[in-house]
Amino acid sequence: MASELYNTIDALSREKGIDPQIVVSAVEDAIVMATRKYYKTQENLRAELDKETGKINAYAVKTVVETPEQVEDPLLQITLEDARKIDPNLEVGGELRTPKVTEGILGRIAAQLAKQVIFHKVREAERDTVYNEYIGRVGEVVNATVKRVEGPDVIFDIGKAEARMPRKEQSRLESFAIGERVRVVIARVEKASKGPGVVASRAVPDLVQHLFQTEVPEIYDGTVVIRAIAREAGERTKIAVMSKDKDVDAVGACVGMKGMRVQSIIRELHGEKIDIIEYHEDAVTFAEKALQPAKVSKVTVVDSAGKHLEVVVDDSQLSLAIGKKGQNVRLAAKLLGWKIDIKSEEEKRQEVEQQMADMLPQFVTPLEKVTGLGEGLVEKLGAAGVTTVEALADMTPEQLEAIEGIGPKTVEKISLAVNNYFASLEAGAAVEGAAEGEVAVEGEPVVAESAEAGPDDITAEIPVAAEEVQATEETAPTEEPSAEPPAVAAEENEGQPEESKERPASEAESASKTRE
Repeated sequence: MASELYNTIDALSREKGIDPQIVVSAVEDAIVMATRKYYKTQENLRAELDKETGKINAYAVKTVVETPEQVEDPLLQITLEDARKIDPNLEVGGELRTPKVTEGILGRIAAQLAKQVIFHKVREAERDTVYNEYIGRVGEVVNATVKRVEGPDVIFDIGKAEARMPRKEQSRLESFAIGERVRVVIARVEKASKGPGVVASRAVPDLVQHLFQTEVPEIYDGTVVIRAIAREAGERTKIAVMSKDKDVDAVGACVGMKGMRVQSIIRELHGEKIDIIEYHEDAVTFAEKALQPAKVSKVTVVDSAGKHLEVVVDDSQLSLAIGKKGQNVRLAAKLLGWKIDIKSEEEKRQEVEQQMADMLPQFVTPLEKVTGLGEGLVEKLGAAGVTTVEALADMTPEQLEAIEGIGPKTVEKISLAVNNYFASLEAGAAVEGAAEGEVAVEGEPVVAESAEAGPDDITAEIPVAAEEVQATEETAPTEEPSAEPPAVAAEENEGQPEESKERPASEAESASKTRE
């Protein structure tokens, strides 16, 4: 029959869920420490519990060696000859056990020390048992009862052990009362030095997934699959679902008739917002869905290997796409697993304009090119960091006056010099353009046009000359006829066709008759 002490140890073991032998070993180790403290010895002590009587015996143990030369420590080793004087049956390598008296000599201090050792050993054994029990259940949702609240932490009773839920694993919308039953997720199991080793959570996405599996039969039977979940506990959750059956609407199945299914989950999460999104293999289409309720204008893949997207939205949709404190785009990026850059259409336009401007050549003109500034003024401007005409032209009068040594009159001088410089550039450009036009006119085939003129064009000028000659002769009969006009007319008529020679004479005669 087992002793009362052993029965007590057995009951304690069942309560803590640990092996009774672990408690027995703890008791024996406590007796050893108390005995060593009492005898003040460094001998190898060992204790044994007699299950029948409940008596704990302590022994000093020495190892038997063959020769005296092999004895390194007399407290731990003994020769075979000396050992056989006490026990003739001992052999080399055996152990000689010398009893130590413990009854009536271990006082209150030794008993207190033994108690501390026993509790320490039991706690270690309990932690090991809890660790081995729950290490394989990480990520599992369990029903728990609120046991107590320790500062920001909530302690739950999860059956065989206690679980601790720190503040970062809680939703800001939730508060708990002692005795309340809630569902928690086993986040991790720790071998902590004190306190429960199981850490529970209600902020992980696994809780939302479990709730959807419970409330939506299509998810439970595998018709609808949850592909991704992104969650910020107490704020918003985005969940991407996909249907394996073309006749089943994945989003509609999760929402339920009149939103009953999703509303049940929202109540369990104390009002946390939930966005249900249809999953797409195409990252561009999936990004448009994930950024809802904002409307996306354009999605561009910047780097497919690095999973980088650029999203352009209307100016009025920018704040909605980003969300409160960037929550919407942050959850969308978690859901996709891609990095997302959101820009408004105005920002994108400015970016394109800047890129175009950067592609154009940049002209830089030193201040020395402006003749009206002077060396001293150029040095002052250079000391202020203004070294080019373009930079000087972009400065306002207030900025110029802020430079040491430059006043209002100097500002007027600078303005006049810069204006004259740019005016001279414009004048030079105009002169250059005019010179180019003159060169183009001189290069025209004028001779070719005159050569292409027909016979009628040439002879058309000749009758006019003949008429002028005839009129001159008739109006000035008293003057001597000049020999030059006929000669000129003759010269002009020479080399012309016969018809052209006869036609001027007849036309001249008809003109003289008409005048008479």
